[in-house]
Amino acid sequence: MRSRVPQACDILIENAFFLNKDMSPEHRGHIAVEDGRILDIGDCPDAFSPAQRLDGRSLLWIPGLVDGHTHTSQQLLRGRLLDEKPVIWKRINVPFEAGLTPETSRLSAQLAALEMIRSGTTSFVDAGGRDVDTFVEVYELSGLRCGLTRMTTDAPGAPETLRSTPREAVKRLRELHRTLEGRKTDRMKAFFSVTALTACSEEMIRSVFSEALSLGVPIEVHMNEYPSEVFDFMERYGKRPFEFLEDEGLIGSRFLAPHCIFLSQEETDILARSNIRVAHCPFSNCGKGVPNTPQLLKKGVDVGFGTDGSAHGGLDLFREIRLFRGVMNAKHGAGTADPQVMPAKTLLSMATRGGAASLLDKGIGTIDVGGTADLIALDIGRPHILPTQNLVHTLVESASGADVTHSIVSGKLLMKDRRVLTLDEEKILAEARTLPWMARFLPASS
Repeated sequence: MRSRVPQACDILIENAFFLNKDMSPEHRGHIAVEDGRILDIGDCPDAFSPAQRLDGRSLLWIPGLVDGHTHTSQQLLRGRLLDEKPVIWKRINVPFEAGLTPETSRLSAQLAALEMIRSGTTSFVDAGGRDVDTFVEVYELSGLRCGLTRMTTDAPGAPETLRSTPREAVKRLRELHRTLEGRKTDRMKAFFSVTALTACSEEMIRSVFSEALSLGVPIEVHMNEYPSEVFDFMERYGKRPFEFLEDEGLIGSRFLAPHCIFLSQEETDILARSNIRVAHCPFSNCGKGVPNTPQLLKKGVDVGFGTDGSAHGGLDLFREIRLFRGVMNAKHGAGTADPQVMPAKTLLSMATRGGAASLLDKGIGTIDVGGTADLIALDIGRPHILPTQNLVHTLVESASGADVTHSIVSGKLLMKDRRVLTLDEEKILAEARTLPWMARFLPASS
């Protein structure tokens, strides 16, 4: 009897232990990856001849985490925002971003990419900045999956280096869209955006939203983050933000709305019927308010997590998951004595499938045959995880980005055994140590 010739594949994960699409742990003999997708999940590893083998013993493979809202331009602001009075984005963030150069923007993106890869994030949506062309170069090299946009504001008080007219803003957003559409990779896509509705004129809002609808390009906008912004908008337009956008016909099916803390019942209904995606940023948001996420999920709204950038405590989404569980229990669970107001599986699904919805990419967010091969491996043989009576619960309670050992995006290894393969980590960190303010914290050289 003729023996079967092993099938070629790029990566073969042997002794595979993973979270399936139901967020339940499952043991299988192998996961085969080929041409950026999961080719097979089964129990016959000998049926494949891989270019690379990974031993899955003592590891748990989960879908790559998705950061639905981050700020590359604020990576160098780490440690600056804690204990500051609101509204920090006007007083601190925007002026800082206005002073970035192409060189510091590049370093900011490199450090952000390193942090995301090391902590298990495989995809993200960035809120835009001044030197987005530099971000494109860095993130293409990093191997991460991302949505990128340009900062768009015409507020009179905005720094000159960030302000543009509606015509200029639309032109620059179109150019970014053409640039990313022309790249060979499908890992990077353009988003249109306005920085915030209250930071833009009505002409800017209409111009950018209308152009996004016309081109079928996704749009992302900070929404309902501060009560003062909602009140200011109502004073200006006589309507709440989402009500205005719906009444003006500016909402399409490709809308990502980070934050969404202060929503009326009518706005919640608008999110549900318009298929608007939401990205909550727990660490950043809990100093402002607590969203009614249980209601959003009950109405079928896709909700994911964002970090709001490294200036808000880092890019580790495991931390965001754990904090969000506590906030939800304190706000929505304690009053009704419901310990399952935000179950562990729901939280993990929000960080993966919910984030995939933020990126408007149906191929990611699960480990399933035919799906995109975006997955990470956690070392579950550590004392803060092992032993456990419920591994999914323990992931939410105890896991962190430091437990991530391997990272794969679109079938390519970005990190193996905690070593980042796509970027020169040592060189990037050496450059970070030369930033002027770092001299206050580093010991003087001998």
